[in-house]
Parts: sequence; structure tokens; C-alpha cells
Amino acid sequence: MSLDYSTLAATIASLTEGETDAVALMATVTCEVHHADDRFDWTGFYRVVAPELLKIGPYQGGHGCLVIPFSRGVCGAAARTGETQLVPDVDAFPGHIACASSTRSELVLPVWNGNGDLLGVFDIDSNQPDAFTQEDADQLTAILGAAFKNAA
Repeated sequence: MSLDYSTLAATIASLTEGETDAVALMATVTCEVHHADDRFDWTGFYRVVAPELLKIGPYQGGHGCLVIPFSRGVCGAAARTGETQLVPDVDAFPGHIACASSTRSELVLPVWNGNGDLLGVFDIDSNQPDAFTQEDADQLTAILGAAFKNAA
């Protein structure tokens, strides 16, 4: 069964309509995405809190790393480069940070507001290898863009 992204996008749009608080948006998006697909083992945000520094934000799943510098790991790479990181095998990713030993693959998307400010990254981990596709990346990027366009 593939994820019904049109329904997920409509649900998130309905729940977040008019909201500008980034943390409230992150909490709502995390909840909806996490429960939308069994592949998603850990789902959450790392927020930009200082130059070159991410801190954990709203998430679902087991504990995550509290602080990630832009220079480390998959989340840091997404923040540093501004590019989606689609990682089929985390053990093959140089400098991967193992926040959870169960993680086999990872999808990390940079999150921007409508002004082009990097708010953070959206991190989805799976306990399955090669769990994510380019379609997942593209659909989630569109959902994030719509949800965070007015975020402060």
C-alpha cells in the first residue's frame, strides 16, 4: 500500500490553516506524517536555534539526539546544503549519527518559510532499509512548503 499523499496534504492543510507559529506547525505535521505510514519509525523536526546549530523539536517515536551541528550527520547535511537527503542505508552515509540503533534508512528535508529562512529540517527514520523513494521526498517537500509558507 502506498501512502495517499493527496489526503495527507489536505488533512495537514486543513489542520494548519492560518497558523504561523513554527513549533505548532511542526507538532501537527509530525503527528500526521508519523501516523500515515508504517515505514516511519521516527518522525520529527530539528530546529535552527543558532548559526550552524540544530536542536530537537516536536517529534514522534523514541528519543532523538538533542543537538546536531550542521557539520554532522544526515540532518546536518540537509541543513548545511539546503538539499534533501535521501539515504537508503545509513551505515553507508559518512558521518551518520546513530541517534537510534534501529534506524536503517533516512529521509531529511530542509524546511523553509515563505521568506526563504531555514527553519530547520524534517527527519524521517525507518527501521527498514531503503524505505524511502524520490516520490516521498517530492510529496513531503510540497506539503512542508505549503504548511510553513507563513511561519514566523
